[in-house]
Amino acid sequence: MKRDLVAGIDSSTQSCTVMLRSLKNGEVVAHARTLHPPTTPPCSEQDPEAWWEALVGALTELKAWWPRIAGLAVGGQGHGLVMLDKQDRPLRPAKLWNDTESAPQARTLCNQIAPGEWARLTGSVPGPAMTISKLAWTQQHHPGMLEQCHRIMLPFDYLVYRLSGSFVCERGGASGTGYFNPFTNSWEPQLAAVINDRIDWVSLWPAIIPSHQPAGVVKLIPELAGLAGAIVGVGTGDNMSAALGMNLKAGDTGISIGTSGTLYGISTTGIVDSSGMINGYADAADRFVPMITTLNAAKVTDAFRKLLRVTTDEFDDFALRSSPGANGLQLVPWLDGERTPNLPNATGHLRGLRTTTTPEDMARAAVEGVLCGLLAGGLILKQQGFKDDGRIVVTGGGAKSRAYCQILADLTGKTVWISPVGETASAGAAIQAAAAVLGCTNAEMADRWSVPFVPVAEPQQDARHVLDAYVTYSQALSGELQ
Repeated sequence: MKRDLVAGIDSSTQSCTVMLRSLKNGEVVAHARTLHPPTTPPCSEQDPEAWWEALVGALTELKAWWPRIAGLAVGGQGHGLVMLDKQDRPLRPAKLWNDTESAPQARTLCNQIAPGEWARLTGSVPGPAMTISKLAWTQQHHPGMLEQCHRIMLPFDYLVYRLSGSFVCERGGASGTGYFNPFTNSWEPQLAAVINDRIDWVSLWPAIIPSHQPAGVVKLIPELAGLAGAIVGVGTGDNMSAALGMNLKAGDTGISIGTSGTLYGISTTGIVDSSGMINGYADAADRFVPMITTLNAAKVTDAFRKLLRVTTDEFDDFALRSSPGANGLQLVPWLDGERTPNLPNATGHLRGLRTTTTPEDMARAAVEGVLCGLLAGGLILKQQGFKDDGRIVVTGGGAKSRAYCQILADLTGKTVWISPVGETASAGAAIQAAAAVLGCTNAEMADRWSVPFVPVAEPQQDARHVLDAYVTYSQALSGELQ
């Protein structure tokens, strides 16, 4: 049977999604999804074995297609810390990107090395999300454990390793560790040496290979025997995969609304921001993807939906029936602490409650709060020279929400677009798999499979003043909490 399909895998915080696409034209032919164990900050951890079980489960749902799968690649949640012993067993559960327990260690790292130097060398300043902060947390809370490590990797690197036996990574995912230089595409072991100078750090980290290069092939694994020999792409971070899946170009702004929220774009040059508000990540196509990340996104509106005891559609109706500004009700949605700005111990703030406040106003304020938090970050990107004269493309669960899409259009005064491919992170991982199979670059593959964006919302009401008010209030609030 002809191997004419590739599998794109998105191993996210919440679930594992596998998308099968045709090698010929990128058409989506099937997909499957299995759940990961739920987590809630400040302590957000998962057993790496749970990711593997979810991946095997999702692939098994697609078993009928296995003989046709030529290759696969894994996009996944960034920053998480996986530590393996000499028998390749996890030394402890993996701390995830949204775990904020390492906030004190992140502050210490910035006292040991100036924030400007961190930004110059890595494109980012350590915060609780970064892998290096989690290494520092491990050093303090589990003395001696780092000396027991045989391999240190990110979540998607772990799955690539389980599939292929190859201990490798690429620049996009690595740029979220806090000890990788995206400008020179090399590790910076002296940064980890401030945590423990007795460790040969480079020997513990994966080999860096090009983002389009195969990591190897699926080894003979009993539960996945039918996939043995399929090419395994090196994998990358979920937002880097999504950028490939949407085929974002310079000037476009991608906004992902899922467990977390991200706002990012494509740049040919890296951004160095010593304030720590912007992460100057590498992408998976030899460019850069400067990004703002918030901890609180769709889970905020989920929380308010449950408080209002309505369905998802009813919640959207509520939000759209209220007017811009929610009749004076304003939410700063730092419900589980926040990453941008760096306030790991913050809580949400709701002001403007009156006896006339309606459920519709509460729904509107929740959506506006999430979106304004991201758009406020977008203003910081512009201050650093980022061009946003292209399209606004929304992805993640929020892309399916009428309220998120329409209110985003009103807040920006711009058309909002989506990619019809759907699950953009797994779609992008499939592009990476196809590039590995066909021997081309990821950018070339993304162009081959490019699907025109679809407009989903046009501005109907001018709500730009809502963003202005949010920026003023949130900045004042942030100053009080620093």
